[in-house]
Amino acid sequence: MSRGAPEMVLQVGEPMLPERIGDLTGLGELGVAGELVAAFLAAFIIGSLMLAMTGVAGPWAKRKITAAFTDRIAVNHLGPAGVFIIVADAVRLLSKENIIPENVDRPAYDFAPIVVASSAMLGFAVIPMGSGIQLADPEVGLAFVFAVSGIASLGLVMAGYASANKYSLLGGLRAVAQNVAYEIPLVVTGMSVVLFAGSLQMSTIVEAQSQALIDLGVVSIPQWYALVNPFAFVLFLTANFAEVGRNPFDTPEAPTEIVAGYQTEYSSVYFVLIYLGEFLHIFLGGAIIATIFLGGPAGPGPAFLGIVWFLIKIWGVFMMTQWLRSAVPRVRIDQLIEIGWKGLLVLSFANLLLTAIIVGLIA
Repeated sequence: MSRGAPEMVLQVGEPMLPERIGDLTGLGELGVAGELVAAFLAAFIIGSLMLAMTGVAGPWAKRKITAAFTDRIAVNHLGPAGVFIIVADAVRLLSKENIIPENVDRPAYDFAPIVVASSAMLGFAVIPMGSGIQLADPEVGLAFVFAVSGIASLGLVMAGYASANKYSLLGGLRAVAQNVAYEIPLVVTGMSVVLFAGSLQMSTIVEAQSQALIDLGVVSIPQWYALVNPFAFVLFLTANFAEVGRNPFDTPEAPTEIVAGYQTEYSSVYFVLIYLGEFLHIFLGGAIIATIFLGGPAGPGPAFLGIVWFLIKIWGVFMMTQWLRSAVPRVRIDQLIEIGWKGLLVLSFANLLLTAIIVGLIA
């Protein structure tokens, strides 16, 4: 395989630079068929894990966390701590009639929810999750994850336009304007990490953070880029919250603004796909933050616990989004765009320039 081609990997016990799953299980001896089976197996495991997390987060965890922040009682009747609300919501939403409004642009209307959900799932393909779990590790991994996650903007504007509803159209246009305004600061801030690591490859970025920043003998502080460059970490967090449409940047779908924005005319399975895509993007954003700023799967204990630490970091980012949802007021659309273009964009380029100077002096 050529140097730039992504490798299908899934192994256990080695946290960095994993080998092919085919080499580990014997499937590789079967040639192309074995590699395809290995790839599908890895994709199934990663996809199932992310879908399970989304299923827990949307119907149950979101309500419980928000209720704790706002001193209210959340779901508590269906099963222990109301956890069976996950099943109840799935049955309720999937059993509803899928109502298609008149005059919609049917191909775009049907395809938009799939684009929103699948763009996030593609991003997880290059994320090293620890315990050797990684589907592919191309040399341009960080660029790939930014590119595929940005495809969601296309799905949002498709949903807004195809719905034949002015509120939906406005919501879709607002979503695209927001994503354009914050995608650039997000990528530019991510490039400051690339300057430190010297690579776009996700496993290399994780490996670069495995060294000790400060060694105190018994305890050492890891060289996580959130500690090396906390300014970039805060910038990336802010841009990421805007990119996934979390408070205070949820104006495109805010009920106080334009009903439900681009998803106003969607119901049943289509609504579930858009809702699923929304939470998948939150977890993808958390996965990117954990990978490039928080050492990926690094944490105390043996290497096989890497996936546990990785999921803890992702859920930490998710809990922060719910805290912001309960504590921070929504900004107006003009304020939202101004913060992106006049605030984060300028600060992200300043951070990139400062990082380049520091790396040049160190080198």
